[in-house]
This record gives sequence, C-alpha cells and structure tokens, in this order.
Amino acid sequence: MTTDIHAYLADLEDIPGTRVYTAARARQGYWMNQFAMSLMQAENRERFKADERAYLDAWPLSEDQKQALLDRDYNRCLDLGGNIYFLAKLFSTDGLSFLQAVGTMTGMRPEEYQAMMVAGGRSPQGVRSIREKR
Repeated sequence: MTTDIHAYLADLEDIPGTRVYTAARARQGYWMNQFAMSLMQAENRERFKADERAYLDAWPLSEDQKQALLDRDYNRCLDLGGNIYFLAKLFSTDGLSFLQAVGTMTGMRPEEYQAMMVAGGRSPQGVRSIREKR
C-alpha cells in the first residue's frame, strides 16, 4: 500500500490546537530558530533586549516572523516554523517559565494550564478535526 505523502501531511494540519513540526516547518523556521538559539549567549540577550527590532533585522527572517517574535505570539511563531524548544530561549530571555509561556498559547492562565496538564492534559473528547468543525 502506498501512502500519498501530501494527504498525510495535510492530515497533520487538521489537528486542532496542534502544530506538528514537519520538515517543511523546519526549513521555513530555520533562521527563526537560529535567532532563538543565539539568545543562549548573555551578550546576545543584552543586544536583543537593548533593541529587539535591530537585532531581528540582522537575521534573514520574513517580516511575518519578525512581527510574531516582537509580539511574542508564540502560536504564530510555530505556524511560521518556530520550534517551541528553541523559542524557549526567547521566553526565558523575557523571564517567563515554560509553563507561563505555553499557558499564553492556550488562552489559559498558567495555573489553569498547569492543572490541566497535571490532570492528564487536554481531553481527547470533543473536536478532533479542524475540517469537521467548519
């Protein structure tokens, strides 16, 4: 049996609230993730905090990527190829914990998000397909 890779990848985009980090996303977000990794060095964090836009302009990022980073719109960053584990360098630079940052991506307060995760995560019941919800 042969699998249509395009249909398979399209199905990955149909999972509500989830962005699967595919090879296409990795290619798209390469420079965004490299930027984020640069924040591991204290001098780069200082340069970034001094003038975020100028620091981002030094990287070959799309305007959409730059704006998503400036807005700290982590969901948009994921859509544009960011990887949450690389983006963790950005929210750590901002003094946020992983819990605080990821909680903002769900629309929940950190305490609500933490309680949901401790209770086993998001329920598998409910909307299972973006296409079916429309």
